[in-house]
Amino acid sequence: MMEYRLKIDNMFEELTKVFKGEVLKDEPLKNHTYFKIGGPAGIFAVPEDMEDLKVLLKEIKKHEIDYYIIGNGTNLLVSDEGFKGIIVKIGEKFDKLKRDGNKVTAGAGILLSSLAKYLAKEGLAGFEFASGIPGFLGGAIPINAGAYGGEMKDVVTKVTCMDMEGKIHVFSNEEMEFSYRHSKLSDSDYIVLEADFMLTPGRVEDIMEKIRDLNEKRTSKQPLNLPSAGSTFKRPANGYASKLIEDAGLKGLKYRGAMVSDKHSGFIVSHDNATCRDVLELMRIVISTVYDKFGIKLEPEVKIIGTKLGDGPLCPG
Repeated sequence: MMEYRLKIDNMFEELTKVFKGEVLKDEPLKNHTYFKIGGPAGIFAVPEDMEDLKVLLKEIKKHEIDYYIIGNGTNLLVSDEGFKGIIVKIGEKFDKLKRDGNKVTAGAGILLSSLAKYLAKEGLAGFEFASGIPGFLGGAIPINAGAYGGEMKDVVTKVTCMDMEGKIHVFSNEEMEFSYRHSKLSDSDYIVLEADFMLTPGRVEDIMEKIRDLNEKRTSKQPLNLPSAGSTFKRPANGYASKLIEDAGLKGLKYRGAMVSDKHSGFIVSHDNATCRDVLELMRIVISTVYDKFGIKLEPEVKIIGTKLGDGPLCPG
């Protein structure tokens, strides 16, 4: 442990000399997740541009440090002990936005809501479904994020990425192998830099009205007033996670600071300063109960960092 900490200290010292972006040591990750949960990162770095990212990746390889790439932290659950390696945030500096007819190129660091508003004002339809999805584009592409019948695969034509060697790769829609909450990038080391979209011309008023309607649906049905990581579980092959959880009698169930939302049972929320352990215990209770009642095993949609869902005993419901 001491040897690894020395690696962190040495890398941090080097980064302060060669890295242009923001670099912090022992930065609390609860400050960078929608759940407001998470201990410190050994190093927290935000590159300024692609060249800065290359410098960072080179240092990670050189020092043999564990790493994790994040965006806006919307779907993350971070261990109370934090992450001992380096967290790399692809942030607002990667906010490229360019239109060429019906084609738009957008950077990984642009908010989906901002991109949806831009496209609406440009009279380009097809991206309305994403207007209420929190987070950056760079995090939405690998998981083929979607809502209200639309997904990234429906509009993305090309994705530009960087591998851990700093090399650029470009993947077509077909090469991305999009499926439900999954893509070629889901379990890879590729970092999304930007994506191309092909949209359809439409009336600005109609597009804006659709965005308003979808956002009203979202605010009326989802527990946006409490910290969470969005939908906690993936949609199973049979049925919907939220209905299974509700039918199992778990809606509103609390475990310490965590709660199955009494507004939308597909969300586990922090109702009283929940810890990561609280959320994980409640997730295990939900998974176990739903499986016992219906024989369906729910899988997490939330990304868990620094720990595992299986760690620790299952508390009685």
